[in-house]
Amino acid sequence: MSSPVRLVRRHPDELLVGLVSVSDRASSGTYQDEGIPALQNWLGTALTRSPQFATRLIPDEAEQISAALTELVDELGCDLVLTTGGTGPAARDVTPDATRAVASKEMPGFGEQMRQISLAFVPTAILSRQVAVIRETAGHAALIINLPGQPKAIKETLEGLKDADGKIRVPGIFAAVPYCIDLIGGPYAETHADVIKAFRPKSAIRAVPGAAGESGL
Repeated sequence: MSSPVRLVRRHPDELLVGLVSVSDRASSGTYQDEGIPALQNWLGTALTRSPQFATRLIPDEAEQISAALTELVDELGCDLVLTTGGTGPAARDVTPDATRAVASKEMPGFGEQMRQISLAFVPTAILSRQVAVIRETAGHAALIINLPGQPKAIKETLEGLKDADGKIRVPGIFAAVPYCIDLIGGPYAETHADVIKAFRPKSAIRAVPGAAGESGL
């Protein structure tokens, strides 16, 4: 069996994104996966430069999930890996455990914020075990984040909650993702502020004449 081909950036600032949907039914073909298409659509709308994607559809098996995450980071070179599904308390919900198994360090703030966003809608948000981690290898690192499985919840988690006037009530987690990727040596990703305004300290903002998205002003 041949090794997967490492992704090649078409531009120095192109984000390489791995998307993993964890579902017994979807991976067996008895259910149409909605998580990966929802993520591709949202990221294509939010980022000023279209990312390059690698996708995986995995059953709720910890070893297979860990193997997919490792492959996407170590072999394909993804900067960001987003998973959907398998984050609850049921016996088959093993995505967080499989994610921790490949982690160099945990990033607990992401999970805390995801639960805060979901609590605005359902009290059972406290049952979610979603985590985020950094996986580091020689010369490369990636941010891995567990997301919900439903497209509506994915959008709310990434984008945050806004009031009727469009003002942010609860910040979405993606506001912190570009700067996190900067800090671990990845490309400089920018976003469209009307979707999600990425935050960077002033000292970390790159001046790009005519660039769309966040300006840092």
